[in-house]
Amino acid sequence: MRAFFLFWVTISSLSYGQRSDFSHLDFKKADSIALLHKGASLENLPLLVFNLTAKLPHEAGKFRALYTWVCTNIENDYSAYLKTRKKRKKISEDREAFLDWNNSFTPKVFEKLVQHRKTACTGYAYLICELAKLADIECEIVNGYGRTPTLILNEESIPNHAWNAVKLNDKWYLCDATWSAGRIMLKEDGPEFESDYYDGYFLADPALFVKNHYPLKTKWTLLPNPPTFEQFLQGPVVYKEAFGRTIIPIAPKKMVVELKKIEPVVFKLKAPERMLKNSLSLSLKRGYSSESVNPVIERQAENYNLKYVFDRSGSYDVHILVDSTIMATYVVKVKRK
Repeated sequence: MRAFFLFWVTISSLSYGQRSDFSHLDFKKADSIALLHKGASLENLPLLVFNLTAKLPHEAGKFRALYTWVCTNIENDYSAYLKTRKKRKKISEDREAFLDWNNSFTPKVFEKLVQHRKTACTGYAYLICELAKLADIECEIVNGYGRTPTLILNEESIPNHAWNAVKLNDKWYLCDATWSAGRIMLKEDGPEFESDYYDGYFLADPALFVKNHYPLKTKWTLLPNPPTFEQFLQGPVVYKEAFGRTIIPIAPKKMVVELKKIEPVVFKLKAPERMLKNSLSLSLKRGYSSESVNPVIERQAENYNLKYVFDRSGSYDVHILVDSTIMATYVVKVKRK
């Protein structure tokens, strides 16, 4: 059965936005302040917040300094994530037990965070929330499902991720400090965190964010018509680089596409107007062979349509590339006529 705690909530009362709302702001000062206080103690959070925000006039800039500091000072603890996942799995079918455990678990995570400056996603989300509230910025922890190219989810999967919603200038925005902080490298001697700050998940477009984040309470998609959990699971794989460029796959809606030879497939992307047509291409992988192809590209309003016709049957991994960097992946199964 699907997870018991998916609540369907309307979001008519939520006004939402995206990072482009702040295109007039330069976050360099906020980032430099965060860098100036690198290694600062977590023992006195009000002092930390004051030091990071006092010289910044705008709410968005204050939050940016807090976010950048967390992402560049806290290490992702993969072993803690595994322990948390194991506990969640044990009690996922007992709603009351899960909620009680989740509420009591977060303060324990924070204690370890203060001592070791390591945490899993729950700790990142909790710290972001606490710092924001001390700066008089409304913020929420959002629990749900995180989907990555290497993590396969299904309808039986348990919630595995946490991130934040933050209210700036009376609009709600989404961000994921865990994924902004860096990545876990699985090496021979065990998992190792590699710090690599990436701000693509900072105030991301909700329509893109929902491609790999699905909240337990659907109001936190910040979308008027959120996808169902099943639609989320069936969607294409979207890579972090898409967040840096705000490339949103619109169609096909499902990752697996079935068609016949000589039948065209059209990949539709929402992308910034400044992007050039010749920066777009497709990479087709079939078995052990791969090739780059140039689809027929049309610009329609905010969208790019990439049309391609397969002349051979078989199963293809189709990567959508911008400047030779993968943004999204589909699986196209081409049948004989």
